[in-house]
Amino acid sequence: MRMIQMMVIILKGENKFYIENDGQNVAEITFVPSGNKRLIIDHTFVDPQLRGQRVGEALVEKVVEYAREGNKTIIPLCPFAKRQFDQKKEYVDVLEK
Repeated sequence: MRMIQMMVIILKGENKFYIENDGQNVAEITFVPSGNKRLIIDHTFVDPQLRGQRVGEALVEKVVEYAREGNKTIIPLCPFAKRQFDQKKEYVDVLEK
């Protein structure tokens, strides 16, 4: 079975980044602002059809970029996001100490 790679556009919503397909959320990462300088990533979802295509990683990357632009730090409570922060040392600059 061959996976089809699709071009995905990550959209920004209220305290989330997400991907839509035919008006349905097929992937999302949500975060909660904590004060003016902190974000808490609390949830990541990727539709089974998109898994294995690094969509979740792209969503985490989007939150990291957003935090950098706003000079914020991140607390990754979501297990998937926490794993990404543990694996990617380039995120250390936005990880809440």
